[in-house]
Amino acid sequence: MTRSRTEERDAAFRFEYLPPTIRFGQNCVDDLERELERRELERALIVCGSTVGDTPGVIDPVREGLGDRLAGVFDETTPKKRLATAVDGREALEDADADVLVTLGGGSSLDVATVISVLAAGDRSHEDVAAEFADRGTISVPDEGLLPIVTIPTTLAGADLSMVAGVTAAPDSSPVDAELGGGISDPGLMPAAAFYDPDLVATTPESILAGSAMNGFDKGVETLYAANATPITDATARHGIENLADGFRAFGDGDRDTETFETILEGLVLVQYGMSRPGETTVSIVHAFGHGLTRTGDLQQGIAHAIVVPHVLEYLFEADGVDARAGTLASALGVGEAADRPAAVVEAVAEIRDALGLPSRLRDVDGPERSEFTAVAQAVLDDAFMANAPPGLDPTVAELEGVLEAAW
Repeated sequence: MTRSRTEERDAAFRFEYLPPTIRFGQNCVDDLERELERRELERALIVCGSTVGDTPGVIDPVREGLGDRLAGVFDETTPKKRLATAVDGREALEDADADVLVTLGGGSSLDVATVISVLAAGDRSHEDVAAEFADRGTISVPDEGLLPIVTIPTTLAGADLSMVAGVTAAPDSSPVDAELGGGISDPGLMPAAAFYDPDLVATTPESILAGSAMNGFDKGVETLYAANATPITDATARHGIENLADGFRAFGDGDRDTETFETILEGLVLVQYGMSRPGETTVSIVHAFGHGLTRTGDLQQGIAHAIVVPHVLEYLFEADGVDARAGTLASALGVGEAADRPAAVVEAVAEIRDALGLPSRLRDVDGPERSEFTAVAQAVLDDAFMANAPPGLDPTVAELEGVLEAAW
C-alpha cells in the first residue's frame, strides 16, 4: 500500500483549537480547589497508577490542593491502558459520586481517565463496549455527558493537550477473543485544565523521565514537517523544540534544579499546543514507527522513538521531492548555520538522545527481531498517522524496512 501526497504544502489553512486552561509553575497544584470552584465542580476522583498513589511526594500535594473537593482515589492504571481498568474506574467514579476526573502521572493515566469519562457518559455494558471495540477499533463518544478532566502530568510524553486517547483490551480482562489496540477521538475529550508543576515532575524517576522525553520532543519535530503544519503550529513547535533541546541538554549534564524542569515543561506545553485539533493531528511517521515497534512486546514508545528518529530524519531528508523542512528544524535546534543542515539536524537529535542516556539500537532493547521487520514496516505504512507525513513522501515497505535495518 502506498499513499500519494502533494509535493508542496498548501499556503491556505484553517486552524481551530480549543485548548484547556493551562496552569504553570511551582506549587500550581495548590490552586486545584479554586480551579474546580470556578468550574462549579464539587467532587474529584484522582486517577493514577499504584506507584503514584503510594508516593506521598507526588499524591499528597494534589490531595492537599483539592482540599474538600477530593472524593476518592482510583490508583489502578497501568501502561497497558486496559478497557477493563476503565470499566473498574467507572465503578469507582460512581461509588465516589464524583463529577470531575483528576489524572496524575503519565499518559496512560490520562488515557484511562478519558475512557472512564466516555463510559460514564452512557450506560453501556462492558460486553457491549468490548464488542464495538473489537469490531471498529474505537469506542463511540456520546454527544453529551462527558465528565471534565483535569490533568497533572508527571512525565514528558506530551499527551496532555490532546483530544485522543489510546486503549487496549485482552481476553484475560475483557470479553474479546484476542489482544486489541485502538483509540478514541473527539473534541469533547480535550482536558478542561492542565497543571504543570516542575516539582511534581522532578519526583519521577530519571529513567521514566528520559524514556518519555523523546516522545514529547518528537511531537515538536513532527509538527514542523507535517503535511498539515500551519504558521501557528510552526511558531509554537519551533520555540518548544528550542526549550526542550536546552532543557534536555541540561538534564543530560546532571542539572536537576527547578529552572531545568521549568524549561523542559515550557517546551512540552508549546510543542503540544495546536498539535491535536478537531479531525486532525500533526504527528506522523515517527509516531507511526513507534506504534509499529511497540504493537507487540514491552518496548516503551519513547524508547522506540529515541532509537528510530535519527534514521527517520535521514530517510526523509534523502527522499527525492520531500519537504522535511531541514532548515526550520536546524534553526530550532541551534544548528541553522551548519553547511549541511540535514546532517546537522540528525546529529543534534542523536546528541539529545544520547544526553538522556537512551538506547540507540533496536538490537539492544526488547523489541521486534529482524525477522519481523517486514510486518513492522507494513504496520507503519498502514498507520493512520502516515497521512500527516511530509509532502511528497510516497513510502514503500522496503524503504521503511531500510529505516528499521539502519536502526538495528
